[in-house]
This record gives sequence, structure tokens and C-alpha cells, in this order.
Amino acid sequence: MNMNSKVTAEQISKMIDHSLLHPTMTDAQIREGCELSKKYHVATACVKPYSVPLAADILAGSDVLVCSVICFPHGNGQISSQVAETALAIREGASEIDMVANAGKILGGDWDFVTAQIRAMNETAVSGGAILKVIFENDYLQPEHIVRLCEICSALEVAFIKTSTGYGFVKQANGDYNYRGATENHLKLMRHHAADKVQIKAAGGVRTLDDTLAVRSWGVTRIGATATQAIIEEARKREAAGTLLMPGPTGSLAAGSGGY
Repeated sequence: MNMNSKVTAEQISKMIDHSLLHPTMTDAQIREGCELSKKYHVATACVKPYSVPLAADILAGSDVLVCSVICFPHGNGQISSQVAETALAIREGASEIDMVANAGKILGGDWDFVTAQIRAMNETAVSGGAILKVIFENDYLQPEHIVRLCEICSALEVAFIKTSTGYGFVKQANGDYNYRGATENHLKLMRHHAADKVQIKAAGGVRTLDDTLAVRSWGVTRIGATATQAIIEEARKREAAGTLLMPGPTGSLAAGSGGY
């Protein structure tokens, strides 16, 4: 990636999966989010499975696709139920599927199960004309787990690997629950160990245009964001001023930028 090269606001828009995943979101808020997705021409509106028909109806005829999460946010369902949920989401209008790899099986070293889960989901998505993104939930994992997942996803030729759900809270030493989401070290580790054709999605903590440009410089091609409007408006402002540029080698995520 060339540093200090120009980027377009349209390229930034098409990096974004606009996240509509908070458990308390109402149908009115889903509609509003889908309309915002259309207004800003993002890549997808990312919704929970029951919202797929609503999102597909609102986004019909636009350049914005529907993304559905599956077994979200913990990935603990039976593989058969996840496959069925994926097939239904595709029939109802989803073109992209974000699944969650089973963290307990990963940490327990049951790589046969993890491989079977991802393979079944990928085959279901591809056979339905969709693509699959595999969420690792890196906050739960050690680097060796992330590397192994990159290898599995590369062998299975999934479309994307993804850092986080945005809801993978981990108990801290003081008893509080928090998470980091996308981090520079994890993103660079994923890019290094995944096949070139496997794209990377950063989610959790990418909340500003500078965050977006930073992760783009590390090889990320998609982000999950709720701050979509702010990111794109700032991109358009800088583009008009001729200052929408990739960061130099010191680009980094803003400190303390939590949330999906």
C-alpha cells in the first residue's frame, strides 16, 4: 500500500459494513440505518437475521448489499442450525454472511470441529451465491490461535476473515468487562498469515476516518462501523480539500476508541 497516496471518499464508503446489530435496535432504527446505508453508498448494511427481509426490501435496487450475521455473537449453535440459518438468510436477501467461529472449540484445540464449522458455512454461503466472513473474536484468543484460524480459512478459501463481533467482552483483572476489538498487532498478524486472496475486515474500535485510513494501510478492505456518517462526511470534506490521503508509517488507531 502506497503511503501518503490519495484515496477517494467512494473507496472509503465501499469499505464500510454499516452495523445495525445492537440487541435493543427497533425496526424503526433498522429502517433508519438502511436508509443511511443507501444515502452513503456503503458496501452493506449488516443486520441480524430477522431483519434481513426488511433490509432487503429497503435496499432493493440500490448499490448496497445486505449482510446477515449468523449465530451472533458467540457462534455456539449446532453447525446444522447455523447452516440452516445461513441458507434462510440468503433466500431472504442476504448477499454476505458474517459467522462467528466457536471460541470454546478454538481454545480447546478442537480444530477438526472448527474446520468443519467454517467449511459447512462457506459451502452453504457460496452455493447460495453469497460470500462468507469468519469472525475470530480475537479478544478471546492468543496469537497462535489467530494464526491457525488464518491457515484454516485460507485453505477453505473463505472471502474474509474478521477481527471481532464488537460484543466479545472479556472479564478484566478489576472485574469489569471490556474488549479491544481491532488492534494493529492483530490486523498485521492476520494479513501476514492469511492467503492474499482472503480479505480482512476490522470491527470493534474503528470509529473515525483516521482509524479507517490506518487499518486500510495495514491491508484491511472492509470495516464494521456505526460511525458511518461521521466517517464518510469527513472523507468527503478532505477529498474536496485534496487532503484525503493514506497515513504514513506511524498511522494508528485512536487510543481508547471502543465500540463497534
